[in-house]
Amino acid sequence: QLQLVESGGGLVPPGGSLRLSCAPSGFRFNSYAIGWFRQAPGKEQEGLACISSSEGSTVYADSVKGRFTIFRDAAKTTVYLQMNEMKPEDTADYYCAAELLPPTRCSIYKDEYDYWGQGTQVTVSL
Repeated sequence: QLQLVESGGGLVPPGGSLRLSCAPSGFRFNSYAIGWFRQAPGKEQEGLACISSSEGSTVYADSVKGRFTIFRDAAKTTVYLQMNEMKPEDTADYYCAAELLPPTRCSIYKDEYDYWGQGTQVTVSL
């Protein structure tokens, strides 16, 4: 129950693009706010972006604003993180997380979330 699976990670050159997917299992995904987070070895976990369960309200960290976009598919079965203009410092393990929040609210604060995926690795390098 309340399982999340990330996919889409891999190797991308600087300036390139990558799209990550977050798919739910065992719960109604459309009722949950979804956040994307990342953690590089030896560094603190960083909240990147989130999307609310209703109206598609979003919040972005300053470090990715203008480069990354979070969105749901039309059926609200998957949440994506589109990453453009990628930089070497984007290299990290990326996680999605879900939490029941008010329908117009989301958060990039990790302690707001109880349900997490297993992570997918992203490496930005030539």
